[in-house]
Amino acid sequence: MKIKVEHLTKKIRGTMVLEDINLEFSSGHIYGIVGKNGSGKTMLLRAIAGLIQPTDGKVLIDDQELNHRLTFPPDMGMIIEKPEFLNHLTGLENLKLLADIKHVVSVDEIRSYMEQFDLDPNSKKTMRKYSLGMKQKIAIIQAIMEKQQLLILDEPFNALDEATVEMLYEIFRGFRDEGRLLILTSHHAEDIEQLCDNVCFMENGKVKR
Repeated sequence: MKIKVEHLTKKIRGTMVLEDINLEFSSGHIYGIVGKNGSGKTMLLRAIAGLIQPTDGKVLIDDQELNHRLTFPPDMGMIIEKPEFLNHLTGLENLKLLADIKHVVSVDEIRSYMEQFDLDPNSKKTMRKYSLGMKQKIAIIQAIMEKQQLLILDEPFNALDEATVEMLYEIFRGFRDEGRLLILTSHHAEDIEQLCDNVCFMENGKVKR
C-alpha cells in the first residue's frame, strides 16, 4: 500500500488546522508524527483515514483519491483520539460486537489477544470499571485483531505501563516485517523515535521537519 498526502489543507470555521501537508507512506514501514496538543497531528490522521474532507489538496491510497473513488482506506485498523466503548459490556463483549461486523476473527482469537495484553477474557468487569490503561489495551486489540494491513494509531502508548509498551514495540516491529504500514503519533519524540523508520514533527498545522 502507498499513501500520498498532496498539498493537504484543512480549515475549520475559518481557522487553518492543516496547511499544505505533503507526505508519503508505504507498506513495510513504521512512520511517526510528533507534536503537541493542537499541532494538527490528529487532524492529519483523520484526513488519512477518510474521516474528514480536505479544504484543499488530497489523499491518495494506491493512486485512488479518498472521498472520491474511495470512502476509506481498505483494510484499516485505527485509534483516533479517545476510543469509545459500550460501558455496560465487558471487554470481551465489546470486542465480539466489533468482530461481528466483518466475521474475520474468532472468539478464541480475541481471547488470545486479551490474554497477550494481560486482560482476563472471562472477567465480568464491565468497561465502566476499566482503568485508562485497560481501555487503551482494548482499543489496541480492536485495531489489530483483524490483521489489518494499515494501522493508524493516535497516541497508542497512552496510559500503558512500561512492560506493555515494550511488548507493543515488538508487535509493531513484527507487523512492519510482515509488510504492513503503520502510522503513529505521540506528544513525545522519545516514545517513537526508536521504533519508527521515519519521524516528522508538526507545529501549528504544518510539518516542520
